[in-house]
Amino acid sequence: MTTTSPAPRIALITGGGRGLGRATALALAAAGVDPIVTYVQGADRADEVVAEARALGRRAAALRLDAADTGSFAAFADALRATLRDEFDGAAAVDVLVNNAGTAHYGAFADTTEEQFDAVFAVHVKGVFFLTQALLPLLADGGQIVTLGSGLTRLTMPGSGTYAAAKGAIDVLTRYLALELAGRGITANVVAPGAVPTDFGDGHLREDPALQELVVGQTALGRLATADDIGAAIAGLVTASGRWITGQRIEASGGLRL
Repeated sequence: MTTTSPAPRIALITGGGRGLGRATALALAAAGVDPIVTYVQGADRADEVVAEARALGRRAAALRLDAADTGSFAAFADALRATLRDEFDGAAAVDVLVNNAGTAHYGAFADTTEEQFDAVFAVHVKGVFFLTQALLPLLADGGQIVTLGSGLTRLTMPGSGTYAAAKGAIDVLTRYLALELAGRGITANVVAPGAVPTDFGDGHLREDPALQELVVGQTALGRLATADDIGAAIAGLVTASGRWITGQRIEASGGLRL
């Protein structure tokens, strides 16, 4: 009796060239999932992720995507379709979509401009909404959508209201995705990191020792997170949690402000 192994799963991770996206792509690769990462700048860093994933024995690719430019999404879908065909043995769809790409804004509510507000919502809300919509024909039945949320939708820190409001919209949108895509067996969840000292927001946390000390003092596990902590959480949800979790906000914060 001959048996055949299932085809390797494929994941698309937006903003996968650095920070949490990079860690997620490599955690998925280590778990046997083939990653496709996107970048808007820093093609060299995205190529490094591809090389690391291939060194783990996975197929991998990098594509340029401006996650705030909704007008480019149809062309991106075409590029993704061609990449799947040409570099992933004729695959017709991705199994996992990780909406990770993002930008930060730190500023008091009273001082935030409409331009700053629009820049945050363009990538974190409008971009996620319409990119996910554009990729629905390329998302396999039984697939998984994971969108990066934020611990700031549960707790508050001065100057983070615009970003947190955008992530709060994602928490709600994800529940609706879970409901409306359930007929195709697609799950949708939010993974909400706590504070992670990456280069996100120009290294806002990474470059502020006093803020780091404050966060550590309010975290049950007594340390800052690493990007790998978050990548492992997403990979675990995607590969090892089964098919019965959907519409949920899962916080990965080490017990911040319990």
